[in-house]
Amino acid sequence: MGLLLVLATVLAGCGGQGATRSPQASALPLVTGSHVVTQVRQCDSGANAYCAVEMVVTAPGLSTSGELVRLERQTLYANGWTWAHADTGDELAADSPGQKIHLSYSTAYGDLKGLDFGWIHRSGVIELALSRAMFARVPTMSLMMELGPT
Repeated sequence: MGLLLVLATVLAGCGGQGATRSPQASALPLVTGSHVVTQVRQCDSGANAYCAVEMVVTAPGLSTSGELVRLERQTLYANGWTWAHADTGDELAADSPGQKIHLSYSTAYGDLKGLDFGWIHRSGVIELALSRAMFARVPTMSLMMELGPT
């Protein structure tokens, strides 16, 4: 009986009902020519359970990761997203129309630096993908989508 209660709690936090408390990656407008190479759904099963979507996006046709981030900012604004406060000085942030989704994004280097200093947290899968892309010299950015104010 206790195991069923624990299982139901976990599923409510990130499955079934929790699915309504998680952003959809398909809602994110991306720079033309870029593609998602890694995507992880991270859930917090606390009192206000929610799930965030972490992604690594590359754009081999661009020159630098900074150019990718700059073009992503333009793409977001062209699609009605608005400027928002970021967690670190290396990140940018935006809110979707209606503030349903909050997005933090940065170059691979910016997020890896934030991870090293303990300013931000990402899953190990995301950290490894960022490192590999950066050392392969592929223009790469890290993105984290969370639900906006409810």
